[in-house]
Amino acid sequence: MKRGLDLTVSALALVVLSPFLLIIGLLVWLRLGRPVLFKQERPGLYGEPFTLIKFRTMRPAAVDPNISSRDQDRLDPFGARLRSTSFDELPELWNVLKGDMSLVGPRPLLMQYLPLYSERQARRHEVRPGVTGWAQINGRNTTPWPERLEMDVWYVDNRSLWLDLKILAMTIPSALRRSGITQEGQATVEYFTGSGS
Repeated sequence: MKRGLDLTVSALALVVLSPFLLIIGLLVWLRLGRPVLFKQERPGLYGEPFTLIKFRTMRPAAVDPNISSRDQDRLDPFGARLRSTSFDELPELWNVLKGDMSLVGPRPLLMQYLPLYSERQARRHEVRPGVTGWAQINGRNTTPWPERLEMDVWYVDNRSLWLDLKILAMTIPSALRRSGITQEGQATVEYFTGSGS
């Protein structure tokens, strides 16, 4: 039933939102240039890698070592607004349709985090990663890493169709509030450095 929900909602959303996605893509192209999409390898189910796609929100990293490549300097006001609305995440619906992701599940983090998780934290990969999840409606990026990863494991242990529907329903007002996008002093979120982070 979960996969059926993923297929139905992602396919319908991609069709309905296609004009909106084209407009966002055009704006990204005009403001940030090409490529319009950001692609990065992320760990999926059981930690197997897949290519995540999002709208790009940052300028390309500078080749010149005298020019800053920090996220804070690469993220312009347009990209920051795109992130604050979570519209940059919409292309992930394609990942859901393909089966790389689910609508609901732990967010797909970075490949380099895999060896840093404790045995318990690594259980977040027992399910497909999600576009939204339990941690995203309970503090998002402002929640400390240990608590956020514990919420991911809680979801793995308590997942159900009804819980997914609850999370999806709570995601919309959470996104509209634009809360928890970034941590104080960070353009996005601090890197995870280990199970004690």
